[in-house]
Amino acid sequence: MAILATPLRSVATSSKTRPVLSWQESLRRAIRDPVQLCRSLQLPPKYEQAAAQASELFGVFVPREYLDRIKIGDEKDPLLRQVLPIAEEAEIGKGFSLDPVGDADALTAPGLLHKYHSRVLLIATGACAVHCRYCFRRHFPYDQMPRGLEDWKPAIEQIKEDTAIEEVILSGGDPLMLTDQRLAELVACLDPIKHVKRLRIHTRLPIMIPSRVTDALISLLSNRHRMPVVVVHINHPAEIDVPVSMALSRLVESGILVLNQSVLLRGVNDSAEVLSTLSKRLVDLRVMPYYLHQLDRTLGTSHFEVPVKIGISIIEQMRSRLPGYAIPRFVQEKRGKLSKQVLA
Repeated sequence: MAILATPLRSVATSSKTRPVLSWQESLRRAIRDPVQLCRSLQLPPKYEQAAAQASELFGVFVPREYLDRIKIGDEKDPLLRQVLPIAEEAEIGKGFSLDPVGDADALTAPGLLHKYHSRVLLIATGACAVHCRYCFRRHFPYDQMPRGLEDWKPAIEQIKEDTAIEEVILSGGDPLMLTDQRLAELVACLDPIKHVKRLRIHTRLPIMIPSRVTDALISLLSNRHRMPVVVVHINHPAEIDVPVSMALSRLVESGILVLNQSVLLRGVNDSAEVLSTLSKRLVDLRVMPYYLHQLDRTLGTSHFEVPVKIGISIIEQMRSRLPGYAIPRFVQEKRGKLSKQVLA
């Protein structure tokens, strides 16, 4: 597959005709077979063997709602590149490792990562609504993480005892893969902890399967004594179609602070044109551009890496095009550091 930056195509404004399903049904109907993925998009046969081999290292999972936004037969489609397994995933890039950001070092209780002074992160689940090929946790030992409320007790106790913790981040995997009931039970464990002022959820589900944003979910997140923050993950403006726009608007209109983070990816969004268009689209939806991440150097992802100097140049170009509030911070996470490192 070509790895040069793809030209910007028109921002998606509508989806192909598909019945609106419950988010659970959408998960059940997602594509898990790499050959089926290639054939659904009418890719040349040469991609099938490579996709099958690469998927043995990290499986395929693509919701059909996301598949509908990918151009049929376009081998360079920036959305396709994020989900299609390719042969380069078997390469061992210099400096790439199984745990580049030191998650294992930060585990202080099962499922609890404590890297920063006032914030902790809970691995709510290992499941995701998409398998992004650049995922920095593609090698994470999810099978060792908590699976029920009883398993969460040590982590919850640590949060109770450390009054410096003001924010709890639910991550994964994707915390919105939990049912509303399971999510409510986990969040309820945090409710009595008065020093926790903010609850943050990192999720890609409103982008992958917009129907996940239900009345019940909004009620769960907004009807609490602490400030809710939802951080979504959008890398390219073509990921934002009408259903995604509506899902994001529902979150915003309910009073939830919605931020976006992106990863700088070779062949996907490594141009000021693409990222400027994304920022403008986000701001129009009242979603604030938050972070542009330098790629975490996870084994199997080296073909996505963009040099830091290019990322800095892209941010400088964006500053000449956009107001300051529309420019994300270009950051990098480094093992052992007490905060993300701001690059630009």
